[in-house]
Amino acid sequence: MNIDHADPAELAALRAAFDIDDGGESALGWEAVHAFEAEHGIVLPEPYRTFVAEITDGSYSGPPDYGLLSVAELPDDWGDDGQERDLGKPFPLTEAWVWEDESDPSEDADEILEQVYNHGSIVLGTDGCAMYWHLIVTGPHRGHVWLITDVGAVPFGAQFGHTTAESGFVGWVRHWAANKPWCDAT
Repeated sequence: MNIDHADPAELAALRAAFDIDDGGESALGWEAVHAFEAEHGIVLPEPYRTFVAEITDGSYSGPPDYGLLSVAELPDDWGDDGQERDLGKPFPLTEAWVWEDESDPSEDADEILEQVYNHGSIVLGTDGCAMYWHLIVTGPHRGHVWLITDVGAVPFGAQFGHTTAESGFVGWVRHWAANKPWCDAT
């Protein structure tokens, strides 16, 4: 997983997986990508960065089940709790956390939970039922994809268990394109 340089073979795999052949018309363009990054104080990880700049900024064809969102979009069912998202602050987790299983959560759990949803990630989309896929853009897991639900959060990739897929945006898309279940390692 190289988050600093876009591999042409990975970009070709992304283009094929999403069946995008519109000459870049659905892409955001580099000027808009740079403006988004400047506004949020981040640099999007590759190859997602080149993907939204040159291939497409969102797609109705998956992943996830309800389509890939635009880089600046949130799902319709995200809610309106008035919480400000801060992509420049680091995503707080480095390992899976199932908060629903905690019988005696720490006093900081609510604050950390707020950060899980609002710091250091863009929302790639939803599989419905409060299941959101995030691409981490800031912090130690930059470039990794996480599934964040109403009960917990788990990183996607073979080194984390639960799946045989490679980590990162390309691994996540390839796994979907191969029509494999998200948790295929158990």
